[in-house]
Amino acid sequence: MQKRKIIYILSALLCVGLMWQGCDDGETYAEQREKERDAISAFLNRDVVIRSGDGEELIHVGKINTIPEDVFHAQDSTTNLERNEYVVFENSGVYMQIVRKGAGEKMRNGQQKRIICRYTEFNILRDSIQTTNNSTYWQTNPDIMDVTDTYGTFTASFNTSVNGGGAMYQFYGSKAVPAGWLIPLTYINVGRQMSADDEIAKVRLIVPHSQGHSDASSNVYPCFYEITYQEMRN
Repeated sequence: MQKRKIIYILSALLCVGLMWQGCDDGETYAEQREKERDAISAFLNRDVVIRSGDGEELIHVGKINTIPEDVFHAQDSTTNLERNEYVVFENSGVYMQIVRKGAGEKMRNGQQKRIICRYTEFNILRDSIQTTNNSTYWQTNPDIMDVTDTYGTFTASFNTSVNGGGAMYQFYGSKAVPAGWLIPLTYINVGRQMSADDEIAKVRLIVPHSQGHSDASSNVYPCFYEITYQEMRN
């Protein structure tokens, strides 16, 4: 009995030792954040072309020129597309380019809207497309956000009552909208295409893990998004 007890204790100590060794071999959160920052920096400074699985060019991101918020506001809250500008929001770490401000009006305090989003998500750390609803499969089932504006603070959740939810909900299993997706709502119009000349709002974002969905947050990786915002018909 005593011998068995000793063996049990030694085995337990060995397991604890292996667990500590595993922790030592793993990355710390600080190291993961440093890797994320390096990945974003590299992404900004190279001519990025995002391609589909069969090699088709989907998005030409290009080399990015960043501008601070004061310059962005001085330019009437626009980013110069010819210079491929992205504004950097220091508080959140999100980078944003407004491709089109869109038809309609900005949301107002107390207003609620159901917004259709079509997007492509590119994992910057893995250098590959992670999810998208810009495909035939998702054409009739885009991601829909239920959004409320409360004195300029936006809250939202993905709607799952329409066809069981879109790609973001289906892939990640959460109704929570990434915080980074809501930042553009302060600056873009959310309306519908009422004529051939109208264009819905379109932005490009670089979203760090802290402003992303639960998987990005848990695994500490940044994503690039190209997203359109369109008000859904009542």
